[in-house]
Amino acid sequence: MWHFKKNMREAAKDEAGYTLLELLVVLVIVTLIVGIAGPMVIRQFETAKSNTARIGVNRLMTDLELFRVDTGRWPTEEEDLDALISSDATGWNGPYLPKASMLDDPWGNKYLYTLDGDVPEVRSLGRDGVEDGEGEDADISSKD
Repeated sequence: MWHFKKNMREAAKDEAGYTLLELLVVLVIVTLIVGIAGPMVIRQFETAKSNTARIGVNRLMTDLELFRVDTGRWPTEEEDLDALISSDATGWNGPYLPKASMLDDPWGNKYLYTLDGDVPEVRSLGRDGVEDGEGEDADISSKD
């Protein structure tokens, strides 16, 4: 038994842990990877919100089409997109959206609805919530 313990102690002495230099090299490599990949990941998140808004605009246009098929007309500007959730329009067969939060764009602003004659438009004003802009601040419209 004593012989076994002695061999274990000697084996433990022979095993060296990581040196401080090795740990520093690993930390530098990890820092470089995060420094290079981090901005790319953030950029992808930004682009994802714009893509989500574009999908939301298209989804709302499809729901507006269903409203029109059922009622024979587009919602008025006074009814707004809320007509997709509840309406007393003749022939209304909704709700056309499962929850009211789907009327908000990815930045938490309401999608805008306008009706020019017989042509509806759904828009998101982008990240900044004001007209025009570029990149993430660009407006997204069903007419695009």
